[in-house]
Amino acid sequence: MARVIGVDSSTQSCKVVVRDVASGELVASGRASHPNGTEVDPAHWWTALNQALEQAGGLEQADAVSVGGQQHGMVVLDTEGRVIRPALLWNDTRSAQAALDLIAEVGAEAFVERTGVLPVASFTATKLRWLRDHEPENAAKVAAVCLPHDWLSWRLRGYGPADESPLGPQLHELVTDRSDASGTAYFSGKSDAYDRELLILALGHDAILPRVLGATESVPGPGFVLAPGAGDNAAAALGLDAHPGDVAVSLGTSGTVFAATDVAVGDATGTVAGFADATGGFLPLVCTLNAARVLDAVAGLLGVNHDELAELALAAEPGAGGAVLVPYFEGERTPNLPDATATFSGLTLASTTRPNLARAAVEGMLCGLAAGVSAVQELGVEAKRILLIGGAAANPAVQTIAGQVFSVPVQVPSPGEYVADGAARQAAWALTGQRPTWPVEMVASPAVDSHPEILANYLAAAARY
Repeated sequence: MARVIGVDSSTQSCKVVVRDVASGELVASGRASHPNGTEVDPAHWWTALNQALEQAGGLEQADAVSVGGQQHGMVVLDTEGRVIRPALLWNDTRSAQAALDLIAEVGAEAFVERTGVLPVASFTATKLRWLRDHEPENAAKVAAVCLPHDWLSWRLRGYGPADESPLGPQLHELVTDRSDASGTAYFSGKSDAYDRELLILALGHDAILPRVLGATESVPGPGFVLAPGAGDNAAAALGLDAHPGDVAVSLGTSGTVFAATDVAVGDATGTVAGFADATGGFLPLVCTLNAARVLDAVAGLLGVNHDELAELALAAEPGAGGAVLVPYFEGERTPNLPDATATFSGLTLASTTRPNLARAAVEGMLCGLAAGVSAVQELGVEAKRILLIGGAAANPAVQTIAGQVFSVPVQVPSPGEYVADGAARQAAWALTGQRPTWPVEMVASPAVDSHPEILANYLAAAARY
């Protein structure tokens, strides 16, 4: 029985799934935590990966392996294959000014034309510019730049510093995939090539970059085939078996909209990032800072738990009696309003009720993401189905109200480790040459009950910022 291993090395933890190639059945799993912080020594990821693999039964059972991981970030290596400084993660914002500097030097439209993205502090190019400007001695040592999943894949194959790995520091053996490369801001998903001029503009000199593997390519590992891996959102899309027309809306701490499409898109406003995906296509993406925490905040305000919040929200009419929550509690990334705060508006003596406040919280959270779906559609991307995932997707009020806010049918897949599952699907694809058709169970299909006035009222309130 052939088996594959899928890895999700996220910001918080490393999760491993072992799946049967033929059926997709889950055979085993493991998990280990990562340290907190916005910069981390990659050695912690390596330790966690080995712990999670041991819990899942070890690498020996695997015919193929794939590593999905947190996107962006910066891992810099010297000529000996050693990590020069702790990795800067996607959520480290110290390079915000560096992003503005790069845009000013290249131009917003030119940057999007060349890479599909407009730099923000998350992207690797901005972190390299920060390194050049603030730690020039470290920048001068950089022989190779890679991403978190690239580095873990390299180590899994046996490469690394000579005193830590059997194959030594062969930097040219670093590999990556299109999805993660497209989040660096020095790679073009349209041409599948690095833009060396942008890399040099950021770092100050050229460096070895991981070879970009195609969707079905692989490289040899010690006793297994290693697939290209993927950034976390691209891996999740593959785990959901998303095809063109599918748009995933993820309700975690932050919110994410990503759409499967065969067409490259670019958005000079920066609202939509034109990433590549893990199948050879593209994955335009919108990210918001405020998602499930919106429900946490309003549930706390009303003194209820999440089940009780759902009951209250469903007791109110669509539109919450005119009450609108624009939920920028932590500022906002899309739209780019880092200093914004949340506001309730449209409140009257009649509308200020506990049910209306509860419903306004759910509507506000979903409308922020519905605006993201609209932004993707405005770029010509087709949306036939919303796949609602993440912890808050299990809330019955979220499911019902999603059917009223989104303009296309909504389905809720069974909760799962979709990043690790997507990596496992990719490993099976690399092993067999065929994209797996493992089933994805749907646990809810909310009734389509469109109320466009909900989004219209939200957009009117948000326009005041």
